[in-house]
Amino acid sequence: MIGIVDYGMGNLFSVSKALERLNVPYFISDDQEKLRHADGLILPGVGAYKDAMNLLETTHLKETIGTFASSGKPLLGICLGMQLLFENSEENGSTAGLGLLPGKVVHIPKEDEKGTPYKVPHMGWNLLRYQTSSSLLEGLKEGYVYFVHSYYVREGEKDVVIASADYAGVEIPAVVSRKNIYGMQFHPEKSGDLGMKLLENFTKKVKESEVIS
Repeated sequence: MIGIVDYGMGNLFSVSKALERLNVPYFISDDQEKLRHADGLILPGVGAYKDAMNLLETTHLKETIGTFASSGKPLLGICLGMQLLFENSEENGSTAGLGLLPGKVVHIPKEDEKGTPYKVPHMGWNLLRYQTSSSLLEGLKEGYVYFVHSYYVREGEKDVVIASADYAGVEIPAVVSRKNIYGMQFHPEKSGDLGMKLLENFTKKVKESEVIS
Protein backbone atom coordinates (compact mmCIF):
# COMPACT_ATOMS: atom_id res chain seq x y z
CA MET A 1 0.00 0.00 0.00
CA ILE A 2 1.19 3.52 -0.84
CA GLY A 3 1.40 6.12 1.91
CA ILE A 4 0.76 9.79 1.04
CA VAL A 5 2.71 11.99 3.47
CA ASP A 6 0.45 14.53 5.18
CA TYR A 7 2.64 17.33 6.52
CA GLY A 8 0.21 20.17 5.95
CA MET A 9 1.29 21.41 2.50
CA GLY A 10 0.32 18.71 0.05
CA ASN A 11 -2.20 18.40 -2.77
CA LEU A 12 -3.60 15.36 -0.99
CA PHE A 13 -7.01 15.28 -2.63
CA SER A 14 -5.88 15.28 -6.27
CA VAL A 15 -3.10 12.73 -5.66
CA SER A 16 -5.41 10.39 -3.74
CA LYS A 17 -8.10 10.64 -6.42
CA ALA A 18 -5.52 9.76 -9.08
CA LEU A 19 -4.55 6.61 -7.15
CA GLU A 20 -8.23 5.72 -6.84
CA ARG A 21 -8.59 5.99 -10.63
CA LEU A 22 -5.67 3.57 -10.94
CA ASN A 23 -7.28 1.21 -8.39
CA VAL A 24 -4.15 1.46 -6.23
CA PRO A 25 -4.63 1.14 -2.44
CA TYR A 26 -3.31 4.06 -0.42
CA PHE A 27 -3.57 5.87 2.89
CA ILE A 28 -2.96 9.48 3.94
CA SER A 29 -1.09 9.92 7.20
CA ASP A 30 1.37 11.89 9.31
CA ASP A 31 2.02 8.88 11.55
CA GLN A 32 5.74 8.06 11.40
CA GLU A 33 5.41 4.36 12.13
CA LYS A 34 2.63 3.82 9.61
CA LEU A 35 4.50 5.69 6.87
CA ARG A 36 7.71 3.75 7.50
CA HIS A 37 5.83 0.49 6.91
CA ALA A 38 4.23 1.57 3.63
CA ASP A 39 5.28 -0.22 0.44
CA GLY A 40 5.83 3.11 -1.31
CA LEU A 41 5.62 6.78 -0.34
CA ILE A 42 4.40 9.86 -2.18
CA LEU A 43 5.56 13.27 -0.92
CA PRO A 44 3.26 15.91 -2.45
CA GLY A 45 3.71 19.64 -2.01
CA VAL A 46 2.29 23.06 -2.78
CA GLY A 47 3.73 26.29 -1.40
CA ALA A 48 7.08 27.56 -0.14
CA TYR A 49 10.17 25.37 0.34
CA LYS A 50 11.20 26.86 3.70
CA ASP A 51 7.72 26.43 5.20
CA ALA A 52 7.57 22.83 3.98
CA MET A 53 10.95 21.91 5.48
CA ASN A 54 10.03 23.59 8.78
CA LEU A 55 6.90 21.44 8.94
CA LEU A 56 8.78 18.26 8.03
CA GLU A 57 11.32 18.96 10.76
CA THR A 58 8.86 19.92 13.52
CA THR A 59 6.72 16.84 12.81
CA HIS A 60 9.88 14.63 12.61
CA LEU A 61 8.70 13.47 9.19
CA LYS A 62 12.04 14.53 7.70
CA GLU A 63 13.66 11.70 9.66
CA THR A 64 10.86 9.32 8.68
CA ILE A 65 11.30 10.06 4.97
CA GLY A 66 15.07 9.63 5.25
CA THR A 67 14.63 6.26 6.95
CA PHE A 68 12.13 5.17 4.32
CA ALA A 69 14.44 6.23 1.48
CA SER A 70 17.31 4.20 2.93
CA SER A 71 15.07 1.11 3.04
CA GLY A 72 15.16 0.88 -0.76
CA LYS A 73 11.39 1.13 -1.17
CA PRO A 74 10.08 3.55 -3.86
CA LEU A 75 9.63 7.21 -2.90
CA LEU A 76 8.05 9.80 -5.23
CA GLY A 77 8.10 13.57 -4.74
CA ILE A 78 5.58 15.67 -6.71
CA CYS A 79 6.01 19.40 -7.52
CA LEU A 80 7.37 21.02 -4.33
CA GLY A 81 7.70 17.48 -3.02
CA MET A 82 10.24 16.77 -5.77
CA GLN A 83 12.22 19.91 -4.94
CA LEU A 84 12.37 18.88 -1.27
CA LEU A 85 14.26 15.73 -2.28
CA PHE A 86 17.30 17.84 -3.21
CA GLU A 87 20.03 19.39 -1.07
CA ASN A 88 18.88 22.97 -0.65
CA SER A 89 16.82 25.87 -2.01
CA GLU A 90 17.42 29.60 -2.42
CA GLU A 91 13.69 30.38 -1.98
CA ASN A 92 13.23 32.93 0.84
CA GLY A 93 16.86 32.48 1.85
CA SER A 94 18.96 29.33 1.80
CA THR A 95 17.17 26.30 3.24
CA ALA A 96 18.51 22.76 3.57
CA GLY A 97 16.36 20.05 1.99
CA LEU A 98 16.12 16.29 2.46
CA GLY A 99 19.41 15.75 0.64
CA LEU A 100 18.32 12.54 -1.09
CA LEU A 101 19.37 13.81 -4.54
CA PRO A 102 22.22 16.17 -5.56
CA GLY A 103 21.22 19.68 -6.63
CA LYS A 104 19.90 23.08 -5.65
CA VAL A 105 16.51 24.72 -6.17
CA VAL A 106 16.77 28.16 -7.83
CA HIS A 107 14.40 30.77 -9.28
CA ILE A 108 13.24 30.47 -12.88
CA PRO A 109 14.73 33.36 -14.92
CA LYS A 110 12.29 36.09 -15.95
CA GLU A 111 14.03 36.37 -19.31
CA ASP A 112 16.31 34.23 -21.44
CA GLU A 113 19.85 35.06 -22.62
CA LYS A 114 18.44 37.07 -25.55
CA GLY A 115 16.34 39.22 -23.21
CA THR A 116 13.05 37.62 -24.22
CA PRO A 117 10.70 37.94 -21.22
CA TYR A 118 9.00 34.90 -19.67
CA LYS A 119 6.12 34.71 -17.23
CA VAL A 120 6.97 33.37 -13.79
CA PRO A 121 5.52 31.17 -12.42
CA HIS A 122 5.90 28.67 -15.23
CA MET A 123 2.24 27.72 -15.49
CA GLY A 124 0.55 25.51 -18.05
CA TRP A 125 1.33 22.70 -20.46
CA ASN A 126 4.87 22.11 -21.66
CA LEU A 127 6.57 19.38 -23.68
CA LEU A 128 8.21 16.63 -21.67
CA ARG A 129 11.43 15.55 -23.42
CA TYR A 130 13.03 12.25 -22.44
CA GLN A 131 16.75 12.32 -21.64
CA THR A 132 17.48 8.71 -20.74
CA SER A 133 15.76 5.36 -20.45
CA SER A 134 13.86 4.59 -17.28
CA SER A 135 11.18 2.19 -16.11
CA LEU A 136 9.06 5.27 -15.30
CA LEU A 137 8.95 6.10 -19.01
CA GLU A 138 8.28 2.55 -20.15
CA GLY A 139 5.83 2.39 -23.04
CA LEU A 140 5.37 6.16 -23.15
CA LYS A 141 5.89 8.66 -25.96
CA GLU A 142 6.95 12.26 -25.33
CA GLY A 143 4.03 14.57 -24.69
CA TYR A 144 2.73 17.52 -22.71
CA VAL A 145 2.33 17.75 -18.94
CA TYR A 146 1.02 20.46 -16.61
CA PHE A 147 3.42 22.68 -14.61
CA VAL A 148 2.87 25.29 -11.89
CA HIS A 149 6.12 26.50 -10.28
CA SER A 150 8.42 29.50 -9.86
CA TYR A 151 11.55 27.58 -8.86
CA TYR A 152 13.34 24.70 -10.55
CA VAL A 153 16.09 22.24 -9.72
CA ARG A 154 19.61 22.95 -10.90
CA GLU A 155 20.74 19.34 -10.75
CA GLY A 156 24.09 18.47 -9.23
CA GLU A 157 24.64 15.50 -11.53
CA LYS A 158 23.16 15.03 -15.01
CA ASP A 159 22.37 11.34 -14.61
CA VAL A 160 19.61 12.23 -12.13
CA VAL A 161 17.47 13.79 -14.90
CA ILE A 162 15.20 11.37 -16.80
CA ALA A 163 13.07 13.98 -18.59
CA SER A 164 13.12 17.76 -18.92
CA ALA A 165 11.17 20.72 -20.28
CA ASP A 166 12.51 23.93 -21.83
CA TYR A 167 11.42 27.27 -20.37
CA ALA A 168 12.96 30.74 -20.02
CA GLY A 169 16.14 29.58 -21.69
CA VAL A 170 16.84 26.85 -19.14
CA GLU A 171 16.37 23.10 -19.16
CA ILE A 172 14.04 22.31 -16.28
CA PRO A 173 14.39 18.82 -14.75
CA ALA A 174 10.85 17.46 -14.95
CA VAL A 175 11.33 13.80 -14.00
CA VAL A 176 14.27 12.76 -11.82
CA SER A 177 15.42 9.44 -10.45
CA ARG A 178 18.23 7.72 -8.63
CA LYS A 179 17.81 4.16 -7.38
CA ASN A 180 14.50 4.12 -5.45
CA ILE A 181 14.06 7.92 -5.33
CA TYR A 182 11.79 9.52 -7.96
CA GLY A 183 10.47 13.02 -8.58
CA MET A 184 8.10 14.85 -10.93
CA GLN A 185 8.17 18.65 -11.08
CA PHE A 186 4.80 18.82 -12.85
CA HIS A 187 1.49 17.49 -11.54
CA PRO A 188 1.02 14.00 -13.03
CA GLU A 189 -2.50 13.81 -11.63
CA LYS A 190 -3.42 16.92 -13.68
CA SER A 191 -1.51 15.96 -16.82
CA GLY A 192 -3.99 13.81 -18.71
CA ASP A 193 -3.18 10.32 -19.95
CA LEU A 194 0.59 10.83 -19.97
CA GLY A 195 0.64 12.00 -16.36
CA MET A 196 -1.55 9.12 -15.24
CA LYS A 197 0.64 6.61 -17.09
CA LEU A 198 3.74 8.02 -15.36
CA LEU A 199 2.01 7.70 -12.01
CA GLU A 200 0.91 4.18 -12.90
CA ASN A 201 4.50 3.23 -13.75
CA PHE A 202 5.55 4.43 -10.30
CA THR A 203 2.88 2.28 -8.67
CA LYS A 204 4.24 -0.69 -10.65
CA LYS A 205 7.63 -0.06 -9.05
CA VAL A 206 5.90 -0.18 -5.67
CA LYS A 207 4.26 -3.53 -6.53
CA GLU A 208 7.64 -4.91 -7.66
CA SER A 209 9.13 -3.79 -4.36
CA GLU A 210 6.35 -5.60 -2.47
CA VAL A 211 7.18 -8.86 -4.27
CA ILE A 212 10.90 -8.52 -3.51
CA SER A 213 10.30 -7.77 0.16
